[in-house]
Amino acid sequence: MHEILTLQLGHRANYLATHFWNTQESYFTYDNSQAPSPVDHNVHFRPGLGARGEETFTPRTLIYDLKGGFGGLRKWGGLYDQQVSDGGREDAQRVWDGNVVSRKDPQIPQSDYQRSLDEGIDGSQKLSTETVRYWSDFNRVFYHPRSIVQINDYELSSTLMPFENWESGEALFVGMDRDSDLLDRDVRVWAEECDQMQGIQVFTGGDDAWGGFAAKYMESLRDEYGKMSIWVWGLEEEAGKGQKGKQLLRIANSARMINEMSTYASIYVPLSMPTALLPKYVHLDRNSQWHTSALMSTAVESMTLPSRLRSDIQRRGLLSDLEAALNINGNQRIAQLQCSIVDPEIKTPKSTDAKRNSDHRASSDTSWALIGEDGLEGTNAGLDIDLSCSDTRSSLSFTSRHQASDHTFAQVENLRSEIEVDEEAQGDESAYAHKRRRFAALVVVQKYHTSPEYPILDSFPDIFSDLSHRKVAVQTSLSTTSRMSGRVKALQNVVSRMANLDEREALSNGLGEISEAYEDGWDGGSGEDSDD
Repeated sequence: MHEILTLQLGHRANYLATHFWNTQESYFTYDNSQAPSPVDHNVHFRPGLGARGEETFTPRTLIYDLKGGFGGLRKWGGLYDQQVSDGGREDAQRVWDGNVVSRKDPQIPQSDYQRSLDEGIDGSQKLSTETVRYWSDFNRVFYHPRSIVQINDYELSSTLMPFENWESGEALFVGMDRDSDLLDRDVRVWAEECDQMQGIQVFTGGDDAWGGFAAKYMESLRDEYGKMSIWVWGLEEEAGKGQKGKQLLRIANSARMINEMSTYASIYVPLSMPTALLPKYVHLDRNSQWHTSALMSTAVESMTLPSRLRSDIQRRGLLSDLEAALNINGNQRIAQLQCSIVDPEIKTPKSTDAKRNSDHRASSDTSWALIGEDGLEGTNAGLDIDLSCSDTRSSLSFTSRHQASDHTFAQVENLRSEIEVDEEAQGDESAYAHKRRRFAALVVVQKYHTSPEYPILDSFPDIFSDLSHRKVAVQTSLSTTSRMSGRVKALQNVVSRMANLDEREALSNGLGEISEAYEDGWDGGSGEDSDD
């Protein structure tokens, strides 16, 4: 059934993943009069039996968060009975003959939105930045108890022992793995339920201690599942935020993350809010994780939609297919994510051919395009929201301006829209065309068209303007480009000056090798490192 197992590592990642799961839940159809959903629910959901013998369908995911990070979410939800009702007192008495004194922290109350869902009154409570305190406050799905993994060694938002340093994340994983093999305890039971698992997707913090935790986790996963497609989405803080010392710490963590993921991940996509102005149709609160994660989830969910389509209804693109299309040279595993909202009134996607005068994206201040030479069609580069991570050397977005010297090696595009599209134009290239592009140093493009538009649920913030209905057409692209070389060089330049970094030389050398992989076969003369 080509299942995908999801790992969610950290509070920031859980915000994005909650939007993701809410969207997946919206694809279910419960009325026989409705057309069958083009989404194969078995890819991300697992069947089971609830406490009263009823059939259940819960996300195939593992959710890690710190103490206090789950908000009002309970490990034992409405689908399952709590098997130990005394807070673990019975287990404690098995290993201790003396008296046991239990001390319970006060429970975080459910949000009004959650209570209205439990009461079956959908949409009666409107969410806002003031009412969303935790990612669970806007959650719409039930999770299996095995999915919930609370880490009690650290507390969310602690000022005494913040979970920020890369070494803290590594040490946490090593300690947990030593006490109970995490792959045996958490992962294997999910993997063994799958008939034909296509891969693992990981949502994680990329510039804090969760990066160190994820790196160690990835090392174990790669040892266990050698050739499995493992996609990692690393969420980073917006550039320029916080004190100078905190910014340098995040930069060092980002450098380590890229270095590790280039070894263990099949595809690594660093994500961050662009510091440049957003298009006019986007209105969000940059200080609200509910808002920023909603924008990111729109792009991530849309980009990966082909991996969970029913092959008898629409063309499916497995994670391994997307990976092969992106990493054409074998050593380019770091990709950049861009998206645009297609104008809902015109319902026409951005054309990738030379007829560029009719840009039907929603109104934006930024636009650029690449057109191929020798009659070969260029890449769809005119997407106006770039969620790639920012330049470490300045407050300006590293990827907010396209440079003429930038070269795109490969790109995967997905247009999700109800409009009819030329299927031949959206399909795979012939082997000849594919080779011709490579030899001509032109971008190799793989295109998908999916019919379900992105649903705007009542759990989703009002960040898109002028919506006449509760769904939007979205264009997304993942690409491997020479711009990554400049970003990695910038990280290398910073970490080489950080005297408190023990592995400075090894890390700098590793980043240098990664940077070279995005210059191989292309000399654009960008002068990226000639400004010092």
